[in-house]
Order: sequence, then C-alpha cells, then structure tokens
Amino acid sequence: MSQRQVLQGVVSLLRPLLLDVVPSVRQTAALGLGRLADYNVDLAEAIVKAGILPQLVCSLPEENRYYKKTAAFVLRAIAKHSPQLAQAVVQCGALEALVICLEDFDPGVKEGASWAFDYIARHNPELSQAVVDAGAVPLLVLCIQEPEIALKRIAASTLSDISKHSPELAQTVVDAGAIAHLAQMIPNPDAKLKRQVLSALSQIAKHSVDLAELVVEAEIFPVVLTCLKDSDEYVKKNGATLIREIAKHSPELSQLIVNSGGVAAVIDCIGSCRGTVRLPGIMMLGYVAAHSENLSMAVIVSKAKKALKNILQKCTHLPALEPLLHDAPPSIMKHIIGQFSKVLPHDSKARRLFVTTGGLKKVQEIKAEPGSLLQEYINAINNCYPEEIVRYYSPGYSEILLERVESYQPVL
Repeated sequence: MSQRQVLQGVVSLLRPLLLDVVPSVRQTAALGLGRLADYNVDLAEAIVKAGILPQLVCSLPEENRYYKKTAAFVLRAIAKHSPQLAQAVVQCGALEALVICLEDFDPGVKEGASWAFDYIARHNPELSQAVVDAGAVPLLVLCIQEPEIALKRIAASTLSDISKHSPELAQTVVDAGAIAHLAQMIPNPDAKLKRQVLSALSQIAKHSVDLAELVVEAEIFPVVLTCLKDSDEYVKKNGATLIREIAKHSPELSQLIVNSGGVAAVIDCIGSCRGTVRLPGIMMLGYVAAHSENLSMAVIVSKAKKALKNILQKCTHLPALEPLLHDAPPSIMKHIIGQFSKVLPHDSKARRLFVTTGGLKKVQEIKAEPGSLLQEYINAINNCYPEEIVRYYSPGYSEILLERVESYQPVL
C-alpha cells in the first residue's frame, strides 16, 4: 500500500467522526485533521480532495467555541502551504464563516480566525482582496483593540500581510482606522507585538508618499526611535525598516526624520546590531542622503558616512550584502561594490553564487566614471571571471549575438 493510499485511508476514517453526536469526538477529529494538514502539503491536499472542507465550514457557526478554534486551525493549516490550497479554502466558503468567528465573544476563537485570515492573505493580492471583500478588515482593527496580547499580535500581523501587496489594499486598511490604533501600540512592552505593529506600519507606508504621510501624522515620531534601542533585534530591524520606508519617498519626510533626531538614532542602532539587522538602517541613511545636499550634510554631520563605511568593510558575509546591491541608493553603492571586490577573489563559492543570484549582471549595469574608485572596484570584480562570462552579462550582448546570427553564412 502506497503512502498516498494510507493518507487517504486515515482521512476517510476521520471524516465521519466530524458528524458524531458527541461534541468532543467532533472536536478531536477536527484537531487530528488539523495536525495532519499542518504536517505537510501532501496531507493538506488529501484533506481537500476528500471534500472535508465544505462539511467543516457548514458546521462551524453552530458549534461551540472549542470546535470553532479547532476548525479555524484546520483551515489555517491547509491554507499556509500554497496559494492553491488557500484558494481551495476560500472557495469552500470559509471566509464568511471565519468572519463570524471574528465577531465571537471568545478571544481564542477570534485569534484562531485571525490566524486563518493571515495564512490566506499573505500569499498574493487576489487572496488578500478576497479577505477584504469578506469584511474582515474592520473586525481585525477591532481585534487589535482587545486586551489580549496574543490576539493583538496576530491581528496586527494579518493587517500587515494584507497591506503589503498593493497601495489599494493598504488604503483599505487605512480607511478602517488601523493606523491610529497601531501607532498607539508602539510603546507596548511586548516585543512580539511591537514587531508586528512596526511591520504593519511599514507595509502601509512603503507604497506612496500619501500613505507614508498618514503614518507620520499618527505621531509615531519620536516614539518609534525608542524601538531602535530595544533589546529585541527584530524590533530594532522593523523600526529601522519603518523609518526607511518613510524616508525614501520625499525630501520633506526625510527632513522630518532628521529634525526628530532619526539619523543619529539609526546610526546608534547600526552600531549596536549585527548581520542583516543593520541593512534597513544603512539603506535609510542612503535614501536620506540621496534627496538633497542639505540632507546629505545632515547625514555626514551625524557621522553616518564613517559608521556606514566601517560597517560595510567588516561585512564579509556576501549574502547579507546581496539585497543592497539591487536596491541601495548610489551613495551607498560604492562601498558595497568595494566589499564584493575584496571578498570575491578569495572565495570560489561566493563567485559562483554572485553569478547565479544576478549580482554580476547588476554590476555590469552600473555606470561608473572612468578612472573612479567605483570603476576600479568593478574592474576587480570582472577580473574574477573569464572574459566571455563578463561579456555575456554585459548590457546589449544579446543584441550582438543576434547580429552575429543574422550575418553568419552557413557552410553548405
């Protein structure tokens, strides 16, 4: 008997127990299905193919709170694996049932429903829109106002995952009044809650100047700067990310950050962190400096340039620098390229990875002045590879190859 047949047999045995007259048996059967679905994608798919979801969803409104929590766990365990499985959860009518759960008096039921919405919404804009259309967002905003910390955390996380996909979805969250309530929770002592709150505000602010200004108008400065001194590394990272997402949009927003002492606070944060936790802060300094000469001077006066250079020179873990190579402002790029030029000649695995991740192609696209230090760094990187590899990733090489194909005379 194959493994798939065994799985189908287990699921088929649990299915009739969902209709048992004893509530505890129904709940235990649902819990078993949830744990199976949570274990791997094959089990989750087996449960969907067995047609259990409609049965589970139809019985949800009439069941007790314990069963509701367990059923929400089953839906979440299936939806987490892939957009296709999340879509199967949506198509069986689960969103409407989960919205009813968000209105339940029991915080545990609300928490379970929020988890399920989060695992559905995080996959793509279409699934997030389905969550919005079901009317979940206003209820999630109410959930972040509840006293239970665990409920606040997952509700904030769900709002973050809805907001991340598009300006329109972020605007929906804003229209429900989420920003003011999220901003009020920034000083909360619970580190895990602060992580989610800062993430949600970042996902809203990143899309446009207007949304970033709405976040700023919630008076997050200077209180958000205290997060950069938090003992939790992810609170620091998410705090720096929020400031970065605001700073990138306009000189006016960057000036506001400078005036509130944000540049100095970010520099201190960079100095106290390790690894990738530093990257949002480094990028934020680059965005501020790129807007204008006055803002560049503000960064320099804050000794950011020296701190930034020292940090990048100490970073030998190239995968940590890789995201900056694609997104960093020009004021930071020279130091990043310089670090790659120092490490690549001595690390064959790093050279291979640099090609496969698109790093070498990105370097060829950078326009540097002849004789400049940046050009020297680029030359040093190119010297790590055969000439034909460098040509292959150079801009316009594909057109050259096509021209050679057209002009080639076949030998008959």
